[in-house]
Amino acid sequence: MASRKTKKKEGGGLRAQRASSNVFSNFEQTQIQEFKEAFTLMDQNRDGFIDKEDLKDTYASLGKTNIKDDELDAMLKEASGPINFTMFLNMFGAKLTGTDTEETILNAFKMLDPDGKGSINKDYIKRLLMSQADKMTAEEVDQMFQFATIDAAGNLDYKALSYVLTHGEEKEE
Repeated sequence: MASRKTKKKEGGGLRAQRASSNVFSNFEQTQIQEFKEAFTLMDQNRDGFIDKEDLKDTYASLGKTNIKDDELDAMLKEASGPINFTMFLNMFGAKLTGTDTEETILNAFKMLDPDGKGSINKDYIKRLLMSQADKMTAEEVDQMFQFATIDAAGNLDYKALSYVLTHGEEKEE
């Protein structure tokens, strides 16, 4: 299989493994190897595909035994077919190189908008973005606000921002 290409390391010129897809060219050889190790850990039954039972077993090995079948089904539906190593790489490539879909971004904002107004106070969102998860700097938040529609009351139109984040600017201003 493709693993024979990983043996030649002299000369510093590591080449990506060949496949029917060019997904391998999107990653460095060390990244491909790390993904292969992760895939092998998740492919619990060693059949070359990650299925629902593999996901259950992987979660169990991490101490999470109460994962619901519909959650596992949703994970598997992210793939356009059976999850072999090439599909696994494609899925990670899409996650690592692009932004989330407009729907995903909108749903995240909607969680912060329980009244469904379509807007969130910009000071509130700025505090959250600078204090939670992958913390943003004030400069990064301000840069994002340059692409956002903010009304006179200081409310950010997150629907318009979600569109701009996934499709680019609608028009030049």
